[in-house]
Amino acid sequence: MPQTGSGSASARHPKQKRKAHSLSIRRTNSTEERPPGIHRGDMLDGQDSKLPMALRNNLLDLFGQIEREFENLYIENLELRREIDSLNERLTGDGQTVDGADPTKGALKAKASHSTSQLSQKLKTTYKASTSKIVSSFKATTGSRALCQLQKEYAGHRDGIWDLSVTKTPPVVLGTASADHSALLWSIETGKCLLRYAGHAGSVNSIKFHPTEQMALTASGDQTAHIWRYMVQLPAPQPQPDVSAPSEDDQDSSDREEGEVDGEGPCEVPTVRVATATLKSHQGVVIAADWLVGGKQVVTASWDRAANLYEVETSELVHSLTGHDQELTHCCTHPTQRLVVTSSRDTTFRLWDFRDPSIHSVNVFQGHTDRVHSGDNVVSGSDDRTVKVWDLKNMRSPIATIRTDSAINRISVSANNRIIALPHDNRQVRLFDMSGVRLARLPRSNRML
Repeated sequence: MPQTGSGSASARHPKQKRKAHSLSIRRTNSTEERPPGIHRGDMLDGQDSKLPMALRNNLLDLFGQIEREFENLYIENLELRREIDSLNERLTGDGQTVDGADPTKGALKAKASHSTSQLSQKLKTTYKASTSKIVSSFKATTGSRALCQLQKEYAGHRDGIWDLSVTKTPPVVLGTASADHSALLWSIETGKCLLRYAGHAGSVNSIKFHPTEQMALTASGDQTAHIWRYMVQLPAPQPQPDVSAPSEDDQDSSDREEGEVDGEGPCEVPTVRVATATLKSHQGVVIAADWLVGGKQVVTASWDRAANLYEVETSELVHSLTGHDQELTHCCTHPTQRLVVTSSRDTTFRLWDFRDPSIHSVNVFQGHTDRVHSGDNVVSGSDDRTVKVWDLKNMRSPIATIRTDSAINRISVSANNRIIALPHDNRQVRLFDMSGVRLARLPRSNRML
């Protein structure tokens, strides 16, 4: 969690009764039982299969492994039968009989029964292991999870990054808020740092852009929120470098100074140090802030257990939203309605309605400890390792619940693609859709949390 001052086996499904299936097994490694010139892969070519070729090959390989296991067990069974026949011959040669009440018969039966039991157990174990592999291959294939690859890296902050945001209107830039007391603006295409805001005296915990103007709103551990203007010039797209020719990018990373950005470090870019407006009515860390629809008002959330609503033009405090029993962890607004969501460590989140200027209503919901609001849905995440998706039209129960194996940090929701990004305490980032279906996970080498 953002700080003050200068400074965070496959899931087992319930057992189900397995339906009985008739399983017919033939030894196909013999040339006598298979037509000449026909291979295992050719036996399926005549069938109208809808399976992808990669999946078919995988299945054939798995069935081949099952076939080899059964073949080995068959050979072991033949050897056991030969041993039994050999023992019978010895007993017959010694003048003993295996018929009647001879105790030797019981010993032989016990040995044969034990061998048969072992064979049966091996068959069951092999069948279960092989079918588990098949089921796993189906899950991996039918899941259709996207492959995430690192596209661009934005290096320049000297401490942890608590929040990031993208402008809604041109010029389209990326903004990041960091514990190093600064907020940086970046060119998304080139990864170049364009501007640095250094007006805060504490950790910058969040950053949000005005819906129509070139203004940014930042919340800080110095107990204030700042509104500041920016002007940036996007760099011209550069031609693709010739990979055959040596370049300066090939230099060892140890030769670069810490915090250096390609071309110029963050201290060398234009710096804004004075805010257009300073909002300072809180008595604790301001953990988050956001613009209301239209951009004429902003809301801030603080560790002093209150959320404040301000007029942007006058910096006047309009409402102090109180009621939470513990520190607030987040606040966010609806993109088209005058609705605000606040969340707290008291395990509740509150929906504030400012659509009627004369009054404002509030609804309290038992939920989690972090909130992100998107469109007609509210997405909530918690230290209880669950994420819930709520419909604003019916908040009595969540429409989807995502269960994870780690506590949830801040949530990010893509309004256009309806994708939920979940950063976890265990340094993993997973992507889900609004119905709770997992889409992807960031590769381990790309996790920079």
